[in-house]
Amino acid sequence: MIRSDARWLILCALVMAGGCARGITSTPGDAPNLESWIADVKARPAPPLDPLPVMQQFETFEYAAQTLRDPFSDAWNNAEGGGLRPDPDRRKETLEQYPLDSLDMVGTIGKGPGLVALVMGPDKVTYRVRPGNYLGQSDGRVTSVREDGLELVELVPDGAGGWLERPASIALEDQ
Repeated sequence: MIRSDARWLILCALVMAGGCARGITSTPGDAPNLESWIADVKARPAPPLDPLPVMQQFETFEYAAQTLRDPFSDAWNNAEGGGLRPDPDRRKETLEQYPLDSLDMVGTIGKGPGLVALVMGPDKVTYRVRPGNYLGQSDGRVTSVREDGLELVELVPDGAGGWLERPASIALEDQ
């Protein structure tokens, strides 16, 4: 049958369940005590409020730069209306249709100031390039030709409506 330990556990569980049930129920006499306590709490005066902080006085500043250049106008980026910008009326050269990294310098012709670079495009055609010619898709103008490479300056947007010059170069490709 049931062991004595099990009987003892069942008895404790029943006593505890009965005690919990008694705590949930309330007697009708408890309601007036609760109502009087609520009335007492409502009748108490409110605690005093903290005083308002003292406002700090700031020194006034009068802006008197109406005659100076407006930093938010386009004249700031392109001084005196000119500035750097690509020439929209310039006729594009053949090598301007290719990205700069797709062009390879394969050699030179001549000597001294008459040095001409030989640049091969992705179309496998070799072109003669002198200082003043344009290469790449960023309006890159060739500034100098050397036996081991060529230097150029590209015009790139600066993100604020203006243009910046960025140096670039193409080195002679080793065979």
